[in-house]
Amino acid sequence: MSSWFRRRDHNIFTNATSLLVCGLLAGVVVAAAAFPAAAMTGLAAKAGGQTFAGLPSELKEFSSPQITRVYASDGKTQIAVFYDEFRSDVPLKDISKNMQAAILAAEDRKFYEHNGVDVKGIARAFVSNQNGGSQQGASTLTMQYVRMSLAYSATNPQEVIDATEDSPKRKITEMKYAMQISKQLTKDQILERYLNIAPFGLQTYGIFAASHVYFNKKPKDLTVGESAMLAGMVKAPSDYNPTTPGGHELITDRRNNYIIPAMVDMGAVTAADAEKAKKEAVPTKVRQVGRGCAWVARNNWGFFCDFFYRWWLDQESFGATTYDRERRLKSGGYKVVTTLDLKGQSGARREIAERQSDSSQNALLLAGIEPGNGKVRLLAANRKFKLDDPAKPENKLNSDPKKAKLKIRGTHPNTTNPLMSGGGDITGYQAGSVFKIFPIIAALENNYPLSYTIKAEKQYKSGYIVGPGPATCGGHFYCPKNSGGGGAGVYTMWSAFAKSINTYFIPLQERVGAEKVIAVAKRFGVQFRQPKDADMTTKEGGANQFGAFSLGVTASTPLDMANAYATLAADGKYCAPTPIEQITTLNGEKIDIGKPFCNQATTKDVARAALDAARCPVGDSAQLGACNGATAGPTKGIVGHPVFGKSGTTDAEKTASLIVGTTKIVVAGYMANPDWPDHRDQMKHDIINPAVQYTVKEYMEGKPKVQFKKPGSSKIVFGEQRSIPNVKCDSVSSATNRLEDAGFHVSTGAEVDSECPKGTVASTDPSGRTIKNGAVVLQISNGKTGAPEPGTSAGPPGGRPGN
Repeated sequence: MSSWFRRRDHNIFTNATSLLVCGLLAGVVVAAAAFPAAAMTGLAAKAGGQTFAGLPSELKEFSSPQITRVYASDGKTQIAVFYDEFRSDVPLKDISKNMQAAILAAEDRKFYEHNGVDVKGIARAFVSNQNGGSQQGASTLTMQYVRMSLAYSATNPQEVIDATEDSPKRKITEMKYAMQISKQLTKDQILERYLNIAPFGLQTYGIFAASHVYFNKKPKDLTVGESAMLAGMVKAPSDYNPTTPGGHELITDRRNNYIIPAMVDMGAVTAADAEKAKKEAVPTKVRQVGRGCAWVARNNWGFFCDFFYRWWLDQESFGATTYDRERRLKSGGYKVVTTLDLKGQSGARREIAERQSDSSQNALLLAGIEPGNGKVRLLAANRKFKLDDPAKPENKLNSDPKKAKLKIRGTHPNTTNPLMSGGGDITGYQAGSVFKIFPIIAALENNYPLSYTIKAEKQYKSGYIVGPGPATCGGHFYCPKNSGGGGAGVYTMWSAFAKSINTYFIPLQERVGAEKVIAVAKRFGVQFRQPKDADMTTKEGGANQFGAFSLGVTASTPLDMANAYATLAADGKYCAPTPIEQITTLNGEKIDIGKPFCNQATTKDVARAALDAARCPVGDSAQLGACNGATAGPTKGIVGHPVFGKSGTTDAEKTASLIVGTTKIVVAGYMANPDWPDHRDQMKHDIINPAVQYTVKEYMEGKPKVQFKKPGSSKIVFGEQRSIPNVKCDSVSSATNRLEDAGFHVSTGAEVDSECPKGTVASTDPSGRTIKNGAVVLQISNGKTGAPEPGTSAGPPGGRPGN
C-alpha cells in the first residue's frame, strides 16, 4: 500500500491551508509520546478538539463486486462466469493460516495489538518524514480496509477521489473510521474483510481470485511461499506483477528478504520452513480466467450462454436500463442454475458434427424446449461461439458476394450472433411448411374440424392479390402449386398435413381468414423480426392479403418454432422461453425471476386436435383419423416414442426444416445460410432430418413413453355431419345446386363407368354423410356399364407432397 507520507504529502504541510490538520497531527504525536499505551480515541479528541470528534465514523454499508456463476441444469457444471472484478468472498476459516500471517507481516505486524491506529507508528513516520528521513507509512491494515471500503461505497466520482487521494485529511478520516470499526468488529472479522477486498493485480481482487489466478488452488491450500508472494503484491500490484521481468524480480526479492523473514520474526513459521519457502518458484505465467460467453466455445455452451445473457439484459427486475442490469450480473455474486441439459446439448452437437462441417457456409441449427414450462434445454449449431481475431483469417469471407466485396466476414466457423434464438442482426429464416400448423389451429378455433375436407387442385387460384412472380396467375392472383405439380385430391387436415398439400392450406387459410392465422402465430410466439414481415402483419389490411403466410415465407427462428409446437404438447399453454431454473443471491435467497411465464394460447381441445394431425408428417399414427402419408416418415421409428411434428422446405430448397416433439422435448432444426438468404445451395433433408431425429432419440433415452391426450369433444374432430343428397343421374348443374344448397363445396371429378347417361352424375365422393361445408366431388358418368359402387373412389392421386 502507499506510504502515509509520500513526498507530496510532506509538501502539503508547507501550505497555510494545512495548518489545522498539522496541529491535529502534532497533538496526536505529543499525546502518543506521553501516553503510548493510552486509548487513541480520547487523545485524538483532546489533541484536535471538536475537529476530530466531528469527523464521520460510520462507514456506509456496501457490497464489494462478486462473481456471478452460471451452471447447467445439474447445478454443478459451471458453464460461465460474469464479473467486472474477479472476486468471490470466502470465510477466514477457508483461508490458510500462512496467508493470514503473510498479510500481517507485509502490512501490519501489530494488527492484534492496536485499536485500529498504530500510535507509535504515526509518531515515528511523522518525525521521520518531517526531518527529511526515509519516507515511512503508518496505515494499519484496518485503515487500508477503510480506504477501500470508502471507495467501494462511493456514489459519485468525487467520493472515490476523496477516499483515495494522498492527503493528511484523508488519513485523519481513515483513523476515525478505523477506531470505530475496531469497536464494532473483531480482529478476525476485519482481517477476513480485508483479504476479500484487497487488490492483487491483473484485475484480480480478494484472496479467492488471487489464489486461483496465480496458483490455481483454493485459498485454504496456499503454502508459505505462495502466501508471502501474494501478500507482497498488495502494496503495489502493478509493480510487483510476477508475469513481467521487472515485477518478477521485485516480488521475489520482497517475498524472500522482507515478508518471509517477518513471518519468522512473528513466530508464524520456523526458520527451516522459511528457507524452504524461499526456494518455491515464483510463477511467470498465470491462469487465464475467462468471463462471459465467448470463453465457453470449446464446450459448445456459448449460444445458450448468450441466450441467457440477452435474457438477463431484458429483465427490468434487474434495473431500469440495460447498463444497470449488466452491472448487476457482473457484480451481484449470483448463483444461476440454468435450464441447459448437458446430455441433450452434447447429443445435439454430436449429431450436427457428424453431418455438417463447422466451416460450411450453411448452418445447421437446433433448438430444444420443454413443453409446459418454456425451459430451453439445448441450442446447438455447426459454429463456434467465438469472437474473431481480425489479424487472423480464421473466418471466411461472407458468402454474399456484395458483402464479400466489402471484406465483411461470414458467420463461419466463428460467430457471436444468436443464430437459433434471434436478436441483433438475426431476424430469422424462412422455414416452409412447418407454418401449416397455424391454419390448422385457426381453423379448429373457428369450428372447422379435423375431418374438414377440401378438394385440392394441382394449382389453386386464390383471391389474394400479389405482384408479378412465378406464383401469379390470372394477371395478379396468388396461385400456389404443390411440389412436383401433383397432389390433387380430397384431403382432410390429417392427410393434407401428412403430405404437406399447399393447395389444401391456402384455401383453408382463405376460409378462416389470413388475419386469424397470423394471430395464432403471434399467440404461439412467432416474433416477426423482419421489418417487412412486421409491416405485413400489423398495417391495416396487410394481414388479410398475406396469402403465402401459411407456406412459411415469414422469417422465424428454430427456438420460436420449437416453442410454438411445444405449446401444442402443453395443451395449448404457451410459455415464454426461459434459460432459468433458479437464481440465488449472494445471501442465499432464492428469487422468482425467470420462473415460467405462461398463458393459454388456445383451448386444450384445439391443441390436442392439432397435435393429432401433426403426428402424421413424422410417421406416427393419428389417434382420431387417417394420415395416408408422411413427409418425414422414419421419425417415429428412430425416436421410439409417440411423436409429432412437421418438415418444411422453401422455394429452390434454400432452407430446410424439421420439427419433432414428444411430451418432454420439442426440437426444431433449420438448415439455412445466415449470411446470404438468396444463396445458390440446396438444403437437404437427408442432413437436417436425421440431425433432429437422433437428437430427440438421445434426449428421450431412458424416459417413459407417454401417449398424447385426445380432445374431450368429438365435434372438434368430426364436426357437424350432414347427409349428402342423392344426385345420382342428375345433371352436373342440378347436382351442384342441390349440394351447394345443402352447404357443401362442390367440384367435378373424373369420368367413371356408370349406368347413368353420359355426362350426368354417376356418384359423389364421399356419399351418405360428410362434414358440414366439406368437399363433395361429383363423379361423372361416361355412359358405360360396370359403374363402381356409389361413393367409392380411388383416393387422391399420387405425386410428390407439397411443401
